[in-house]
Amino acid sequence: MKGFKNVVYMGLAVGMLFYSIPKLQFREVGSLPMIFSVIWLVMALLIIAAHLHQILGVDEEKRKQQLRINRMKKWQMEQLVQGRRKLLQFRK
Repeated sequence: MKGFKNVVYMGLAVGMLFYSIPKLQFREVGSLPMIFSVIWLVMALLIIAAHLHQILGVDEEKRKQQLRINRMKKWQMEQLVQGRRKLLQFRK
């Protein structure tokens, strides 16, 4: 379901892009309409790229790796705490 939502939003962004490109003004260099058009185009492409990034699941491997790192850190902390408990019990 999560991937479907990203596909729909990316489709809407692409449709919006195709609808607006003929209306954007790129003729007069340095004019306000041209600056707006360039900024709007860049933002639309960033939105499309973000949804494509989610659809392709590029972050999935990073998320799995981060989960493994977090588990290892938790295990190391548990080992450290258990070791200190043993030291405290030994000193008694």
